[in-house]
Amino acid sequence: MDFAPDARTAGLTAQVRAFLHERVLPAEPVLDAQLAATPDTWSFRPVVSDLRAAAREQGLWNLFLPDGPAGRHGAGLTNLQYAPLAELTGWSPRLAPVALNCAAPDTGNMELLAHFGTPEQQERWLEPLLDARIRSAFCMTEPDVASSDATQIGTRIRRDGDDLVISGRKWWSTGAMNPDAALLIVMGKTDPDAPRHRQQSMVLVPRDTPGVTVVRPLTVFGYDDRDHGGHAEITFDDVRVPAAHLLGGAGEGFAVAQARLGPGRIHHCMRALGMAERALALAGERARGRVAFGRPLAEQGVVREWVATARIEVEALRLLVLKTAWLMDTVGNRAAMTEIQAIKIAVPRAVQSILDRVMQLFGAAGLSGDQPLAEMFAAARALRLADGPDEVHLRALGRAELHP
Repeated sequence: MDFAPDARTAGLTAQVRAFLHERVLPAEPVLDAQLAATPDTWSFRPVVSDLRAAAREQGLWNLFLPDGPAGRHGAGLTNLQYAPLAELTGWSPRLAPVALNCAAPDTGNMELLAHFGTPEQQERWLEPLLDARIRSAFCMTEPDVASSDATQIGTRIRRDGDDLVISGRKWWSTGAMNPDAALLIVMGKTDPDAPRHRQQSMVLVPRDTPGVTVVRPLTVFGYDDRDHGGHAEITFDDVRVPAAHLLGGAGEGFAVAQARLGPGRIHHCMRALGMAERALALAGERARGRVAFGRPLAEQGVVREWVATARIEVEALRLLVLKTAWLMDTVGNRAAMTEIQAIKIAVPRAVQSILDRVMQLFGAAGLSGDQPLAEMFAAARALRLADGPDEVHLRALGRAELHP
């Protein structure tokens, strides 16, 4: 395994790093001001459009999509090439991913459309998403069942002539509060009597279809993620769409979901490592400049131990993430599933712990909105549930280890 960046990766990493420090990080207070000035809207603020224009001008656009011709279906990077770029976007999770059109859930939805969409579906939905003219949401999780077991999903999709009729309730549909989220990708049961993993299908639902109701926004530790389009509860009351809106074949919804969630999990982990790196940078500034009991915090033994432990954790987990990316590129997502599960368990846990220690270093300031730490902590904690809770991945990983 050779994880040394090639010339293209090194060049893009330098570009993204410069863009991050010169454009994105200085734009964070601008975003805060624009959010405060327009508290009742869920649309992207003007600063996002400005950053997107600058990113496109520099060719930093759709970097996440590994296959397809460069310039149409992404930059043509491998997972290994994309890893350091995604990590850098984690330094500013509110702005950097959307600035480069590399933000969830649109990334995963674009991957689904690229891999499983018909030419007509790609023209209607993928091209506008690649161009950032619309947003999308992924509607899988439900409030009435344990959605960690996707076979329990209760939303029904029934065939009625040339149409599909959808009935059910979803929540934690990220991005759906944004009025520009024109597309909802909905997972539901088409055949409850089929084998467990052949009961589900996915369907493309335009947001403005009669019967679709965005009920309310949801919060994570009080954060509404308004800058990203929030997380919505949505009801589908006999929503009727053409049968041609089926994504993939009937009964392939579970397999399609797994194809989406694998890359999504590694992207989350890449960005989480970036959050940890920013937290450590902030910790260094704080420790060198803050004095307690006659000495800078940087000279206190407990602080040095915290920082040393964090550095070891980040370096070790980065190597595991890079190995996972390399395996996904060389042997495929299915063969890399053990490593995908491992990083999905280990990275959010470690990053949450690192952020907790850095918040402690900042004292009360670490809990406030004056620093990005509390919001990043909430994001890291949410990752331990998003795309499957820790316990589900531990169960699968343990089974694979004991029954090879």
